[in-house]
Amino acid sequence: MPHIILASGSPFRKQLLEQAGYVVTAVASGVVEPDLALFPDLGAGLIHLAQLKARAVQRQGYSGVILGADTVSLADGQILGKPEDRNAARRMLQQLSGTTHQVLTGWCLLRTTDDLTLSGVEHTRITMRDWSDAEILAYLDSGEWQGKCGAYGLQQPCDPFVTELTGSTSNVIGLPLERLAQIWREFPSLGMN
Repeated sequence: MPHIILASGSPFRKQLLEQAGYVVTAVASGVVEPDLALFPDLGAGLIHLAQLKARAVQRQGYSGVILGADTVSLADGQILGKPEDRNAARRMLQQLSGTTHQVLTGWCLLRTTDDLTLSGVEHTRITMRDWSDAEILAYLDSGEWQGKCGAYGLQQPCDPFVTELTGSTSNVIGLPLERLAQIWREFPSLGMN
């Protein structure tokens, strides 16, 4: 399987890639993330951020194929990133309860040998049932909200809160594995020097 340098410290992304059979070197990019709300187009902002992360790891001296990515939830036109604390997580979960929202991941593959850059945005639609106050409290107590955009981590194989999901399941966790596999099929020489 291909070797990927993951421009992220996210254990979720690394685990996803390894479970899919990729050989992964994870490197924190150290990028100060811009406010995505300042971009007129959220998708363009996510691609920009993914490219910033990939380039930052390249500047650290890594060579090969570098993958940068950033994931957010979008509910009622509001961008939901990772909650900074329990109260923010509670507000996000209340906002997502009983709604249909989107999870978007901007991604960038950068081959350092010739600066080939492939990038895009993956969209997944999720409909959640209403959460009770007790369910939100139990979820907050579990700590599962920490480090997850929208304060929510998709539970597999059967999520008790999601009633419908359209698109990539792995995208919700943090990386569109189906899109990466498609790219490797379309560009078989991607990992070659």
